Amino acid sequence: MKLLFLINAMISNEEVFITGLLFSWVIFVATVLTKKLYGLMKKRGVDHYVAIYYNRKVIHMLAGGVCALVVPFVFKTAILPFIMAMLLAIFIYTPHRLGRIMYWFQTKENAYEVSFCIMWGIMISLGWWLSEGNYWFGVLPVLFMSFGDAVTGIIRNYVYRRRTKSWWGNLAMAALSMSLGTILGTAGIIAGGVASFVEHFEFYPIDDNVTVPSVSFLILMLAKTFAPGLLRL
Repeated sequence: MKLLFLINAMISNEEVFITGLLFSWVIFVATVLTKKLYGLMKKRGVDHYVAIYYNRKVIHMLAGGVCALVVPFVFKTAILPFIMAMLLAIFIYTPHRLGRIMYWFQTKENAYEVSFCIMWGIMISLGWWLSEGNYWFGVLPVLFMSFGDAVTGIIRNYVYRRRTKSWWGNLAMAALSMSLGTILGTAGIIAGGVASFVEHFEFYPIDDNVTVPSVSFLILMLAKTFAPGLLRL
């Protein structure tokens, strides 16, 4: 049944065009906008690593979050979003491989921004596939990863001036993520709350770009299977 669903879905010219626009927008945010922001922050005396993590959160929201919000309203299949995410992962990973990182948002210590791209594509694709067309099962975990995680990161950067975990940041993430979770009802609210709690902990080498969307996605899938009454479909 799912195979027929995939075969019957058609990729339109509009989808191809929008994919090109979104891809170009992400490249612009990553290579132009955040580089300018880095320069402005350095002029104001912001520490190098603080500026990097501010920029990562900007990319989370303006690239990952904005693109995810567009997906349910434009795409009939997850094929192009998935391809776009994987191409972006390669684009972001290449500077690490060549030893020429984009210093305004990348560090030699980790490549978490690559896992962000990969998880973006996997979550949206799996959500669309397993729900047979309801993008929100995959988009919502991505929004927790994009906007929710960005909020907690911005708060801890502002308060502590360094990359660290903060329950204040997690509380802010929970407020935003649980509000976003209302899109899918009670299960979405629960998923947003749990994702905000999980974000506080690190399970090296697995980063929160993996744990946050994975845990929330699992909750939504369990609700779909065993407690559909908790979902707003």
